[in-house]
Amino acid sequence: MNNKLSMIKNILFTIGILAIFFVASLVIENYFKADTLIPAAFALAVFLISLYTDGFAYGVIASFFSVLALNFAFTFPFFKFNFSIPENMISAIIMLVITIMSSTLAAKVKQQEKMKAESMKEKMRANLLRAVSHDLRTPLTSIYGSASAIVEKADCLSPEQILQLARGIEEDSQWLMAMVENLLSVTRIENEGMDLIKKPVVLEELIDSVLIRFKKRYPEQKIEVDIPEDFVSIPMDAILIEQVLVNILENAVQHARGMTQLILKVWVDEKNAVFEISDNGCGIEKERMPDIFTGYFEKKNVPADNQKSSMGIGLSVCASIIKAHQGSIMVENRKEGGCCFRFTLSMEAEKNE
Repeated sequence: MNNKLSMIKNILFTIGILAIFFVASLVIENYFKADTLIPAAFALAVFLISLYTDGFAYGVIASFFSVLALNFAFTFPFFKFNFSIPENMISAIIMLVITIMSSTLAAKVKQQEKMKAESMKEKMRANLLRAVSHDLRTPLTSIYGSASAIVEKADCLSPEQILQLARGIEEDSQWLMAMVENLLSVTRIENEGMDLIKKPVVLEELIDSVLIRFKKRYPEQKIEVDIPEDFVSIPMDAILIEQVLVNILENAVQHARGMTQLILKVWVDEKNAVFEISDNGCGIEKERMPDIFTGYFEKKNVPADNQKSSMGIGLSVCASIIKAHQGSIMVENRKEGGCCFRFTLSMEAEKNE
């Protein structure tokens, strides 16, 4: 079904571009008397068709139709096909060669862009795999060790010790569940080809849901919330954006050493809703900044008992989700200390929503 729709789209685009440039060439000939521009105009039409259609065939077909259109309407005798005149024949051959070459060039450009995108995708997959393989090992080892201690040494352990081990298992299990949610989000976005169905979501309801989910894991952590008093509805995939906010808030709790203030602020400008999460902690090292959203960075000078909290995959998921929403995300260190994550979502609904 998708292939059929794509073929129809390519055919309509090809016909539309050729028709537009044919009419434009008639205008150029009749009103501007600039006949020498017409072959260049058709060459441009073929290039555009090759660039914005799938495969090589549409560009080649457009090349033949361009030659026929030039011979029919723009060479003597006008509005008749005549390839018997040597001048017309040579012009047709030259035009055909030029248009096929431009079509080939456009096809190569598309192929290179596709290969570059695939290379970047494979690089991100490799980075995610490295991050996941490293980050999963620590909590799994902790869960296995605690469970083994309870099973093998239950008679030697006090109830308080058993409860402490069980709480450790619970915390590590919650962390693993968050990791799985992140991985499922990445898989979902890749499978849906970055094409999300966005629905209007009330901002206040979104923030309430985020706070409830966050407080379950960090009941002691206070969050200062600053959102507009007016009713605000934003087109989004609510589940994914909620995950972005939770990931960034948890990132602050895990990384911002010395933090005493955590702020979630949202405001609306003419076209975008801007979400900002800031803290007054230790900030982010300069060497980590370039890779903060890639899902992988070297874990240097991180204590062994804190390896779990150095996970970067959560921020990589955030970047993927915001990109899927056609938004932007950035991070910067604050002058007064700490760091600030900021992302935007368009307030304008898409045509297919």
